[in-house]
Amino acid sequence: MDTFIQKLVLEKALKTPSIISAFKKIHRIDFIPEAMRQYSDEDRALPTFENQTISQPYTVAFMLELLQPMRGEKILDVGSGSGWVAGMLAHIVGKKGKVYSIELVPELVQFSIDNLAKYRFNNLKIINGDGSLGLPKIAPFDAIHVAAAGKIIPRALKVQLKIGGRMVIPTQKNDIRLIIRTSENKWKEKIYPGFVFVPLI
Repeated sequence: MDTFIQKLVLEKALKTPSIISAFKKIHRIDFIPEAMRQYSDEDRALPTFENQTISQPYTVAFMLELLQPMRGEKILDVGSGSGWVAGMLAHIVGKKGKVYSIELVPELVQFSIDNLAKYRFNNLKIINGDGSLGLPKIAPFDAIHVAAAGKIIPRALKVQLKIGGRMVIPTQKNDIRLIIRTSENKWKEKIYPGFVFVPLI
């Protein structure tokens, strides 16, 4: 087991068996540019391309534990980046689930597709587009994971949640929000401060 995974389990940042399994099976080193792979076992964000990063493992663990993705769910991943989180989500939802991952930067779309190729997921689709708009034709989603911080929380994403659906999203106020849709026109929100993300572009 990678050192950072052991550390996250000991610190109780990783608790849910399906999420721990995803961290073990979807190897972070496969999603890092070759020049940075020597640092893959470190619990810190690493640069990829176009001023973007692959997130710190602790932050990814924290967000996935909030999101609580489950087998069979349909999940939207906004900001594919390297493809690492998309791969973990696909592993968790299994063959009966589906993950749609959107990335705006074409070079990162290809980077994530190349990184994920060895895993041969049939339940994961990488899409080039503006993630802040979501995928209204495919919605509603059981859960939405957003990897970059916006100035506002896009309403387009909130309305694409199923009732009871969850969204985990960082903001430029240096926090992470857990948003749960409670009815057609109502959402409840919980704020977790102390996180810094690249901006949602």
